[in-house]
Amino acid sequence: MQGLKRFTRSSVCASHILRPNENKKLYLLPPTQHFLAQRTSNRFFDFYKLGNKEAVEKERARLADELNRGYFADMSELKKHGGKIAEANKILFPAMAAVKFPDLEVNYSAGKLLKLPFKSNGNGHVADANMSALPKASLLCLSFRASSQAMIDSWSVPFVDAFSGSKDVQLFEVSFIDSWFLCRKPIKQLLLWIMTKSKQDENTDTLKRQMVYSFGDHYYFRKELKILNLLTGYIFLLDKFGRIRWQGSGVATQEESSSLLSCTSLLLEEK
Repeated sequence: MQGLKRFTRSSVCASHILRPNENKKLYLLPPTQHFLAQRTSNRFFDFYKLGNKEAVEKERARLADELNRGYFADMSELKKHGGKIAEANKILFPAMAAVKFPDLEVNYSAGKLLKLPFKSNGNGHVADANMSALPKASLLCLSFRASSQAMIDSWSVPFVDAFSGSKDVQLFEVSFIDSWFLCRKPIKQLLLWIMTKSKQDENTDTLKRQMVYSFGDHYYFRKELKILNLLTGYIFLLDKFGRIRWQGSGVATQEESSSLLSCTSLLLEEK
């Protein structure tokens, strides 16, 4: 009986945290600062017990950063600029100045594991892929909360329409799931099963919006990309070497959408 009560309480908590939208994509409600501090403090004491001073200092800095930047700060910014962190690029970043997109492990809803981005190692070789199969351009759309889905659509829908017949372009919409409870293996498998859609033909030549999910702690991934506000959507256009050549955020304007399409076309012409 006590076990049943504990399971019921856990289920109720999960139901408040998890809210799939009408397209069965998974998003999380923003955690409270109390819960965030509790999780981070647990990590802190684990490091302390190990006697790793460098890790302790790193965790202290992270704790201060996370507590200073919460849901209400994100919401305040969202009200000011509607999720438009910065204007999108008008031209491609020069290849020599472009930075690499951080490696990211994602899952399809069917459970298949994938590592993004697909890229050449710089010597004309590609791990786990033939050079002929390497996309010349990849659009990665990142969302951390349900509020950003309409923003993502404003970029991805015209992108798919413009490059639907191209074999050299790929599009991934990545939803991030960072709840410790929802990342546990049994729960994760259950959630992926819930989100499973009708099987897509992965060999089709038609560009499609590939929905994938990334589970776990994404703090340092976000730091690399300078992502602070979790309520908006982020768009990155990558070349075949996994370098960021263009980026945008929030809802796409007509001018920004045109810029994305023209920059993608230029990227496809690069050798």
